[in-house]
Amino acid sequence: MIRAAIIGLGAWGQNLVRNVPKTSPHLRFTAAATRTPSKAAGFAAEHGLRMLDDYGAALADPDVDAVVLATPHTQHTDQIVAAAAAGKHVFTEKPLGVNAAAAARAAQACADAGVTLSAGYNWRFQPALQRIRTLLADGTLGRLLHMEGNFCGPSAYRFPQGHWRHDRNEGPAGGMTGRGVHVVDAMLSLAGPIAQVTAQSFRLVQDFGMDDTTSMLFRFKGGATGYLGTVIATAETWRLQVFGSEGWAEVGDVEHLTTWDLKLCRIDRANIGVKQRPQVISFPKTSTECAELEHFAQAAATGRPLVLPGGDAVHNVQVLEAILESARTDAPVRLG
Repeated sequence: MIRAAIIGLGAWGQNLVRNVPKTSPHLRFTAAATRTPSKAAGFAAEHGLRMLDDYGAALADPDVDAVVLATPHTQHTDQIVAAAAAGKHVFTEKPLGVNAAAAARAAQACADAGVTLSAGYNWRFQPALQRIRTLLADGTLGRLLHMEGNFCGPSAYRFPQGHWRHDRNEGPAGGMTGRGVHVVDAMLSLAGPIAQVTAQSFRLVQDFGMDDTTSMLFRFKGGATGYLGTVIATAETWRLQVFGSEGWAEVGDVEHLTTWDLKLCRIDRANIGVKQRPQVISFPKTSTECAELEHFAQAAATGRPLVLPGGDAVHNVQVLEAILESARTDAPVRLG
């Protein structure tokens, strides 16, 4: 059993705590540290969390095996490095950092210290996305050709001027850091590394805050292409569609924190001119937040690494950095 301290008890930190049942055999939240303890005192009492003075107190506590970071993006790297130095396993909300060097430093620190590091890309625990991986692996979809995704919503309107989520350092490339990195991670899990990025990013609606309209084209090292759009001044929507030489698979809706259905449409080679209707596949209900945290806890309990130097979580930040560079220069950017 991994005893974890939640660091940051805003809306998302509280959501993580709620999604791990007290009956979990793998992880239990036992402590918390947050910037404004008075705002979270009631929640902490309700969930049996010891309130700690600060992050340093969590790292020094012998009854804390791991820290779970639900903190602003620019704090992640230094907090991860500090956790590694203290010998604590660490689960961090995405991204590892807001630039490639920071993400690499975080991953390397945990590797050197022999502690388990995990990043909060909960989409990987969606049964529908796991099924798409199987459909690619067993040849049902044929050769992977192209992927299209979007992850949009009214995030730009949710926070007042001056809130950290409007800080362009915290949210480079607009909705990419809060939303788009999830789609990139899903694409990486299906297609492998990205070789080239072409991006554009603008603030079109408000006269303050981060960009609200960001889109990009990808070329994967394996040959497939991709498109991603993230607009944070519109209504909620998200989608990922995967095109293969034998058919396509698609997930998408308004709410993404639920168990997705999967649409699957295949070519009938014997009736190539007939337009096929997609099959809808449903899955048993699951909490991806619980799944990712229990996966982390099981790895931590056995000393198994998850996020590695040079792995997908680090590459995701390299992609984000390339998106920024491409948008700034109005030119494609190749990744090494």
